[in-house]
Amino acid sequence: MIGKIRTGLALFWMVAASLVLVPLQVISMKTGLWPETVILKIWHRAMLWALGMRVHVVGEMVKTRPLMIASNHISWTDIMAMGSRFDVTFIAKSELNGWPIFGFLSRLQRTVFIERERKRKSGDQASEIARRLAAGNAMVLFAEGSTGDGNMLLPFKSTLFGAASMAIAEGAAEHVVIQPVSIAYTRIHGIPLGRQHRPLASWIGDMDLVPHVGQLLAEGGLDVEIRFGEPIDFSARSSRKEATRLMEERVRDMMQQSLGQPLPVR
Repeated sequence: MIGKIRTGLALFWMVAASLVLVPLQVISMKTGLWPETVILKIWHRAMLWALGMRVHVVGEMVKTRPLMIASNHISWTDIMAMGSRFDVTFIAKSELNGWPIFGFLSRLQRTVFIERERKRKSGDQASEIARRLAAGNAMVLFAEGSTGDGNMLLPFKSTLFGAASMAIAEGAAEHVVIQPVSIAYTRIHGIPLGRQHRPLASWIGDMDLVPHVGQLLAEGGLDVEIRFGEPIDFSARSSRKEATRLMEERVRDMMQQSLGQPLPVR
C-alpha cells in the first residue's frame, strides 16, 4: 500500500513538473532567451526528487573544451543524475528517438542519436558530434555501447571515439580532452547495496521500461555516485585504441572505488 501511494504521488509530481517545465524548455530552444540547460537541470532535479534519488559527486568536470566525457552506463536514470548537475549533451542510441515520451524529452536536450548498425550513417553522426564538440558542448559518451548490471564494466568500444578523431581531422579542433566518469548506484535507504541488489537500479537490454520505472518509484531512496577522473589530451597523433583502453581502465577503477567504499549518507 505504501509503495502504491508513493508511486501515485511521485507520478503526479513528475507530470505536474513536466507540464510547467517542458513548455519553458521549448521556448528556450526557439528563442535563446536563457541557456537551454537551465530548465533541463531543474527538470532533471524534479524527476530525481520524485524518484527519491540522491546524487553524490567526487571530483570535477574539467573546464577545457572541446570535451568528451567517457562514462559507463547502467540505467536511464544516469542521464538525470548527470543532467541535474552539469551542462552536458548526451549521445544515445537511435532507438531512443522513437520512444513516445523519452524520445521527445531527449530531443528537448538536443541529444545526438547514433545508429550503430548502419555504417552508412556513422560518418554523418560522427560529424555532428564533432561539430558539437567544436561548438563547446561537453558530450557524454556511454562508451560501453550498452547498459551494464551495476556490478561490472562492459568493454569500451573504440569506434565510438571516432568523433574526437573527426573533430581534429576536419580542423574543428587541434585536440579534444577526454575525461573518464564512473556512475555507480551505491545505497538504498542509506544501506549499501550488495552485488545481489545492485541490478535493482540497472535497466538492461530488452527489459520493459514501464515496470522498471514503477519499481524505482515504489522503492525510492537510491544513492548514485558520480566520479570524475583524470582526463587525457587526444590529438591527431593519439591512438584511439589506447585512449579507449585508458578510459576503460580509469572508469573501472573509479567504479570499484564507489562500490567498495561508497560515500557516507549526509
